[in-house]
Amino acid sequence: MSDTNAQLSKEGRPLAPKTATSARRLRLGTELRRLRERAGLSVTEGARQLGVSQAQLSNIEASRFGVSADRLRALARIYRCSDTAYLDGLIELAGERKTGWWETFREMLPAALLDLAETEHYATALQAANTAHVPGLLQLADHARAIFELAVPEFSRRELELRVNFRLQRQALLDQAPPTPYQAIIHEAALRVPVGGTSVAKRQLGHLLAQSERDGITIRVIPFAIGAYPGSGQTFLYVHGAVPRLDTVSLDQSHGPALVDAEAGLDTYRNLLQRMESVALSPEKTRDFIHNLATEL
Repeated sequence: MSDTNAQLSKEGRPLAPKTATSARRLRLGTELRRLRERAGLSVTEGARQLGVSQAQLSNIEASRFGVSADRLRALARIYRCSDTAYLDGLIELAGERKTGWWETFREMLPAALLDLAETEHYATALQAANTAHVPGLLQLADHARAIFELAVPEFSRRELELRVNFRLQRQALLDQAPPTPYQAIIHEAALRVPVGGTSVAKRQLGHLLAQSERDGITIRVIPFAIGAYPGSGQTFLYVHGAVPRLDTVSLDQSHGPALVDAEAGLDTYRNLLQRMESVALSPEKTRDFIHNLATEL
């Protein structure tokens, strides 16, 4: 159901709220809570002005219930939100949920990986910053497999292959028409480590060169010669939403991706990307740099 007013059984009894599993629905609930808090309203007062029970509004903010576009517009008026582009973005988040390819991996891989894939799928653009490894969306299967083989504790062979398959399916974003604009900033260290051995490493560098020539893909290297720079040592993916307030950052952590959407955090990572871009080689010089690395192997 798309609205809390419709959360009733045929007999007219309220249905038990459902636990949301969609990263987009969770983000919608978070944004509605933030809007209410910015307006200085309690859940009780917000519910009163909307004409629903406190429990209903709590369930909307907790993403247990869906919410219609009309109700979102009503909430925007109550919360004095005049940003129409942002409201349109919220309405898009609340749209009918479609089953994505990542759902076939549910119960087989951690939910955080599925959330990342869903977030990427709906992105308007993606920017990666990597210091230790080639970005996942640019990895060949053998390169990805070699990385997963280093996991502690070790993955079973089944889970390892599931993760490789999942990573390759994420890369379909770059093959669709039109592709999602993608920029990768990669530190030289990530290119020099021969992950999987010399043969795999050389094929991976060749793959990066080929990808860098494609429409919508920009690859830039930060060479050792730059020295220390802001963001050094960090690996993250900046996911652009419908408007900047709906952007998301995925942090690459040992236990899996962690999504960040607080405004202060988004500002920090936007600034980091700008500082990293300012010291990275141009796309043209990057291609020459990668070509020279490949010839050294």
